[in-house]
Amino acid sequence: MTITRAEIHLVGLPLRFRFETSFGVQTDRLVPLLVLHDADGATGIAEGVMDGDWPLYREEFVAGALPLVTRMLEAFVVGRPFTTPHELRSRFAHLRGNPMAKAMIEMAGWDLWGRRLGTPIRDLLGGTGDTVATGVSLGIQPSIDATLEIVGRHVDLGYRRIKLKIKPGWDLDPLRAVRAQHPTLTMTADANSAYTLADIGQLRAIDEVGLDYIEQPLAWDDLHDHAELAAAIRTPVCLDESIVDARSARQAITIGAARVVNLKLGRVGGFAEAAAIDAVGRASGVPLWCGGMLETGVGRAANIHVATLASFTKPGDISSASRYWEHDVVEEALETTDGLMPVPPGPGLGVTLAHDVVARFRRDLITVTP
Repeated sequence: MTITRAEIHLVGLPLRFRFETSFGVQTDRLVPLLVLHDADGATGIAEGVMDGDWPLYREEFVAGALPLVTRMLEAFVVGRPFTTPHELRSRFAHLRGNPMAKAMIEMAGWDLWGRRLGTPIRDLLGGTGDTVATGVSLGIQPSIDATLEIVGRHVDLGYRRIKLKIKPGWDLDPLRAVRAQHPTLTMTADANSAYTLADIGQLRAIDEVGLDYIEQPLAWDDLHDHAELAAAIRTPVCLDESIVDARSARQAITIGAARVVNLKLGRVGGFAEAAAIDAVGRASGVPLWCGGMLETGVGRAANIHVATLASFTKPGDISSASRYWEHDVVEEALETTDGLMPVPPGPGLGVTLAHDVVARFRRDLITVTP
């Protein structure tokens, strides 16, 4: 495969709802979409999941990442033949950090490879099954009553797990209220690094709610303090931001910092590293699940494929695309039924760009040629 042209479409999409976390409030998303064109007319697509205006989740954000992605395309991809995405990934493996930028290129390479082979990415990764179990992530609501209403609505839709965003001052009361109304619900809480060890009393109080796990309660880059916290509370600790590769996953599990791992493809650098983390999960018996970054259908399809791997035994944040977007950027409808999401059956990601939607919401277009 030889890439003759690469395009980055920068698309601004309004969300269908206000999404509040401990980071702040989000009402839209700035989405970089990468399209690789090879010499035979095949294409591979991928989505960047870095923050839009500022680095809030981890270090990467769009304005800082796109110049790097463009430079990597020029230096390592366009005009240079490759056989597999593993070979492509090896060309920029020496560059430190920036996994979301690397993932855009690596994952587009996987999609192109799968399309050329006529094989879904699920099969290339060694996944199994035609559906994956899905949960839903619900942002901070303006009141307890609003929380109970939105939880009830999504329980009725059949989602297999409900995740509530929490922060200091908005934690135990909404969790208690939901548990009282839904005593058998599989429920989790995501703190997005809003707490410290000084809050251990409040975090220990959350044990009474019976969560399946509490996600990333402490600092975004921490393992040590999470191990101390995990030894002090009954609720299993799930790590998200702290897990950036198979090595950090192994370390977190070894020291007792994580009894569950949330894997996000962009955060770990793409499919190959996700498969390596799946191997860590299988070897240790620690369950994984696929987290979401408010993806469009391109990133959502990638999440579905990776969630077919063996250690992904908990429902992921792969809810229906129509929850998020009035107009998705893919032609296919990625929708759940009774908490199950079908795996796109086509080759590669199994989705195709809706070029009219991309053109309508496009803010910029970067083209790289030899």
